[in-house]
Amino acid sequence: MSDLKDPRVLFAAERTLLAWNRTSLGLTAFGFLVERAGLLLAALAPETGNSMNLAAMYWLGMLFILLGAATAFYATRQFAAVLKTLSPEEFPNGYNARWGMTINLIVAFLSLALAAALFVSQY
Repeated sequence: MSDLKDPRVLFAAERTLLAWNRTSLGLTAFGFLVERAGLLLAALAPETGNSMNLAAMYWLGMLFILLGAATAFYATRQFAAVLKTLSPEEFPNGYNARWGMTINLIVAFLSLALAAALFVSQY
């Protein structure tokens, strides 16, 4: 347990959580872009695109999307572990530190939903 009794510790941990949230969103968005770029390239130059390139772009994009979801889940788990180490004095009155975790979990689940929707539309 922390003995600092300083709410700045909580806010530093929350800033780190939000940085990981942005990272997970970026990975998910990049994965979607990569996945859709394969379709765009196939549509723009159908004579040069082969099914192997299209499949590689699809799976590379899916891996980035799943990495984004995993990042959001892991960051939430890490933040929860940090919250357990803080003393009650380190939480400002009326402050709910769980909102960041909730947003991260929503991002993770939506990333998984995007991956599932892309998978279903592929097959």
